[in-house]
Amino acid sequence: MPSGARIRAWWDGRRWGDDRGDASIQMAIVFPVILLTTIAVIQASMWYYAREIALTAAREGLTAARAYQASPADGTARAQEVLARSAGDSLRGYGVTATSDGQRVRVQVSGTALSMIPGLSGLTITQSASGPVERWTTAGG
Repeated sequence: MPSGARIRAWWDGRRWGDDRGDASIQMAIVFPVILLTTIAVIQASMWYYAREIALTAAREGLTAARAYQASPADGTARAQEVLARSAGDSLRGYGVTATSDGQRVRVQVSGTALSMIPGLSGLTITQSASGPVERWTTAGG
């Protein structure tokens, strides 16, 4: 066998045909991407859940604040009750504000979503709900 053919046979048979260790290299490349994607999905889910908690509290506060002869303080108290019951660790450092101009009332809930990413303090969430104040009116007025 000519020496060029012998070298080519060795190269084809040993170097290109031997794939031992390829799975380890592929996992070393692919696994961090899969891990980061998983963490990103979980973080987005935690943010969404905290956002829903804040929105539920704002809506409950609005329902209490817009009732007949209720005040914005009633809405704040109701939103605080809902948050105390449901926020847990999902929504931290929350605050509630309720304002009214006599015609409409607005309840705003803000806080921080829990973070899984080291060094990131959490994502700030602000949700609000507004609606007309219930009041008696006369016919035609």
